[in-house]
Amino acid sequence: MPEKKDTPLRSDAQRNRERILEVALAELTRSADAPLSAIAKKACVGQGTFYRNFPNREALVLEVYRYEVQQVADTAAQLLRTRAPDQALREWMDRLAQYAMTKAGLAGALHKATSAHGGLVQLARGSLTSAVTLLLTANEEAGTIRPGVTPDDFMLAIAGLWQIDPCGDWQGCAGRLLDLVMDGLRAGAPGQAPG
Repeated sequence: MPEKKDTPLRSDAQRNRERILEVALAELTRSADAPLSAIAKKACVGQGTFYRNFPNREALVLEVYRYEVQQVADTAAQLLRTRAPDQALREWMDRLAQYAMTKAGLAGALHKATSAHGGLVQLARGSLTSAVTLLLTANEEAGTIRPGVTPDDFMLAIAGLWQIDPCGDWQGCAGRLLDLVMDGLRAGAPGQAPG
C-alpha cells in the first residue's frame, strides 16, 4: 500500500493521479488482468508518472477501491447542499447501488491484488458510515424518517444490494429494493401524514 504523504500534490500531479484512477477503475472493472502499461497509456501519463503514484498492481487496485468509496461518501454532502434531505438520501442510495455494481466488477482485481479483505471492508465501512450518519441525521432533524435509525440499521436494510447480479437488470432490482427501504425509513416519521 502506498505511503500517505503529508504534502499535498501539485494540481497537475493531482489531475494525473485522478485520471489514472478513473481509467484504472474502468479497465480493471472490465478485466482484473488489465495491463498496467495500457492503463498508463489510456490515462495519457508516462510510465514514470504512473509508477511514482502506484508502484505495483496491489497499490493501484487498493487506491481505485479507496477512491471509489470516497467518491460515493462525498456525494452525501453534495446532495444535501442542493436537495431536501429525503431526496438527498434516496439519490445517494442510487449512487451507492452504482458503487455496489462497480465493486462487483472490481471483485476479481481486488481478489488478485490482496487477501486482506478485512482491511477493505473497514476502509469502505468508515467512509460510508460517515456519509450515512450525515444523511440520517439531516433526515431525522427534518422529520422525514422515523427517529432512531442508526447507520448499522441502514446498512443492514440495504445489504441486499450486494446480492444483486451486476450482469442482470440490476438497476430495476436495486430501485425496487431501495424504494422499499425508503418507504420503511419514512414509516413513523414525525413529518409524515398519518396513513
